[in-house]
Amino acid sequence: MKNLVLTLSIVFLSLSAFAQKRSDFKGPAYKNYKPWLHKNEVTLVYTVSQKTKLTGPAYKNYKPWQNKSEKTYTPISFVSKRSKLTGPAYKNYKPWRKDNT
Repeated sequence: MKNLVLTLSIVFLSLSAFAQKRSDFKGPAYKNYKPWLHKNEVTLVYTVSQKTKLTGPAYKNYKPWQNKSEKTYTPISFVSKRSKLTGPAYKNYKPWRKDNT
């Protein structure tokens, strides 16, 4: 029994030790790393649109495995006009104004 507990504790400790991503850089290479010089892959984020909200007896009697309707996914975009601005126009950007360009 003691061996089993000891083995499980070692496994859990080793899993938690290797769960964190280790950086490849150390020392001056880590200090002088410039993330904007390296390109990252863009991943699209989707959301399900128009979910039906059931309440009461309809929710209680809902059978998800009988639902044959197709889900529609819409991509979420994080593009704003402010990201294209520089200098004083970026600093003085007011999102509540409709005429910002």
